[in-house]
Amino acid sequence: MFYNFVVRVIRALLLLLNGRMDVQNKEKLPENQRYILASPHRSWLDPVYIAVAAFPHLYSTMAKKELFDRPFIAFFLKLMHAFPVNREKPGPSAIKQPVTILKEGTRNILIFSTGTRYDDQVKGGTSTVARLAKAPIVPVVYQGPFSFSTLLKREKGHVRFGDPIYIPEGRVTKEQMAEIDLQLAQSFQTLDKEINPNFVFEYSKKD
Repeated sequence: MFYNFVVRVIRALLLLLNGRMDVQNKEKLPENQRYILASPHRSWLDPVYIAVAAFPHLYSTMAKKELFDRPFIAFFLKLMHAFPVNREKPGPSAIKQPVTILKEGTRNILIFSTGTRYDDQVKGGTSTVARLAKAPIVPVVYQGPFSFSTLLKREKGHVRFGDPIYIPEGRVTKEQMAEIDLQLAQSFQTLDKEINPNFVFEYSKKD
């Protein structure tokens, strides 16, 4: 499978360039059900390290639609099970497609719950997908090199998985959904501090 081949190659490159990464609590990933792996988005290296750390778990993920305008990149992204989303105007497909993938049961979903690299606020899409797909949310954070230059300096990469968050069965109120989003945001903060109590990430707002 192309996805497995690419992840193995990237894992070997990261080991060569940056050394062995620190993967914590991988046993928290569900083995017998599909789930959402949710992370804050801080760098283009987030999905790389997280996918390698979670391997052999298989994921689909969202990518900004502009990347699919380039034929070669679009071809590669599709082979990696990525699908386009309009970040400015997400639309119903941003929810429908990941829900469909989870219900089909062939892959998990990797979602960056803050949406972009310029904001630390958890958006409601993650909990909505989880509710519709009846899938748990597993929080994960990545710390380490956030740029190619720091990658080459062998700054150690850390990936820590958290306890799954389950959506209540039956009717779920807006207040309960908001509470789940808050719980997810707090999980990110807790995981960050468990890796490094002094960790602070400064988000730069997009102009």
